[in-house]
Amino acid sequence: MGRERDHAVVRGVADANLLSANGVTCSLSSNNILNPATPYGDCSLIRMANLHANVLQIAAPEELRQLFLMLTEHSARLLASRIMAHPRQPGDLVVIDAATPQQAIAEIPPPLAVWKRGKRTVIRHPPELLAPGI
Repeated sequence: MGRERDHAVVRGVADANLLSANGVTCSLSSNNILNPATPYGDCSLIRMANLHANVLQIAAPEELRQLFLMLTEHSARLLASRIMAHPRQPGDLVVIDAATPQQAIAEIPPPLAVWKRGKRTVIRHPPELLAPGI
């Protein structure tokens, strides 16, 4: 069960990084959010990637980057979506407060803003530090 394991599957979870490294297009997602069978979750795909990294003890920067790609480019490829934006066509965009994909997976930052089909759907204001006693 530890790092010295001699088998690929750990704790019943398929290693998406191992599959991806061997040419399989992988995507991480969940459809079990706040339902009777799994009454927890927040629909955060970055949280799903972080959980995957924790369970499989993934920490190498390139492996964390691959997990981020499984949420973005690889998912778009599996859905046959256009990855690149096109002029005059509404797009989807999520703004994350992270300098790198690896940082996003490691720290699970909440989205600062989201646009779906060109319409803004989420805005998150940064926390504001208040003086003591206010």
